[in-house]
Amino acid sequence: MTPMTSAPPPRPLLNRRLAEFGTTIFAEMSALALSTGAINLGQGFPDTDGPEEVREAAVRALRDGRGNQYPPGPGVPELRTAIAAHQERTYGLAYDPDTEVLVTAGATEAIAASLLALVEPGDEVIALEPYYDSYAASIALAGGKRVPVTLRPSTEGGFHLDLDELRAAVTDRTRLLLLNTPHNPTGTVLSREELAAIAAIAVERDLLVVTDEVYEHLVFDGEHVPLASFPGMRERTVTISSAGKTFSFTGWKVGWVTGSPALVAAVRSAKQFLTYVSAGPFQYAIAEALALPESYFTGLRDDLRAKRDLLAAGLTDAGLTVHRPAGTYFITTDIRSLGESDGFAFCRSLPERVGVVAIPNAVFYDHKDEGAPFVRFAFCKQVPVLEEAVARLKRL
Repeated sequence: MTPMTSAPPPRPLLNRRLAEFGTTIFAEMSALALSTGAINLGQGFPDTDGPEEVREAAVRALRDGRGNQYPPGPGVPELRTAIAAHQERTYGLAYDPDTEVLVTAGATEAIAASLLALVEPGDEVIALEPYYDSYAASIALAGGKRVPVTLRPSTEGGFHLDLDELRAAVTDRTRLLLLNTPHNPTGTVLSREELAAIAAIAVERDLLVVTDEVYEHLVFDGEHVPLASFPGMRERTVTISSAGKTFSFTGWKVGWVTGSPALVAAVRSAKQFLTYVSAGPFQYAIAEALALPESYFTGLRDDLRAKRDLLAAGLTDAGLTVHRPAGTYFITTDIRSLGESDGFAFCRSLPERVGVVAIPNAVFYDHKDEGAPFVRFAFCKQVPVLEEAVARLKRL
């Protein structure tokens, strides 16, 4: 008689590199906002559209048949030229639109394509913790090992980078530094001196750098300085930005990469097998958006600075410790001043308690204990929405 044998356990459906990543916290908290009728200050998207002339440019492109079929793989020439002009006009960085600019499906695809192109399995990738959640997933998909360097609260009220800790994190296995400034979620804007030190580390240790600069025009205190502008960095830096945060059309998903011809060619090699192309008519519209007068960019910054101050004052009045952001859409708060320490529990109860949704910063950390007491609120909303949120938060 043949002995009975047990069937092997079923193989998991999800690739093991993604096994640690479930549904994003943004989906969970947005669902809570819908089910409770709470004001959603969790996810970072505006509740109003951007400039009317930019929207009309998209409509015009649709009607004129521009971009309704596949656009060129690197992006439409008009947009690549506009991106290069923006970099030179704003930062004095000259890029060839044909060989040093690549259009992507938002900054998220640009980050994924860059890491897939430049990281070999086993390479170490240093990222500033807390970090945007797609970083960890993209590093995992590339087979890299993420090495977090933690930003910590400073006595001035924001978060700061320990440069000695960054230096110590670099090993012979380090391939790439993934840098985000202005920084989501803390709102930190790295200073010129900090960036110069980072550039020196990259040059000394022969590191590649990918910089996420999507909040480049949302700096309220200090200045944004691209890392690529420092000596020795242009040839080793992939600079990423996008239109979503600057022009309030987050659904259009128009991003871009600038860098040396070799780096851009490498990123394009990966990107072509992700979306290949996207956002055809919107590319023409963003080309026009990037040529808007300087008054548009200063007006956007001033408007968001006022909203930051409104929400920061309300969060302080509600009893939270506010870490005042120098840039971005977000304010990080410390809930320990309310006698609480678990950001997940706090955010899951907040919609029922006061009718407001926020995001627990711990989701952006490898070291969960470091992020446990911090909670992020977005202020890229209309003033009446923020005023109502502040009134509700007073019930804390």
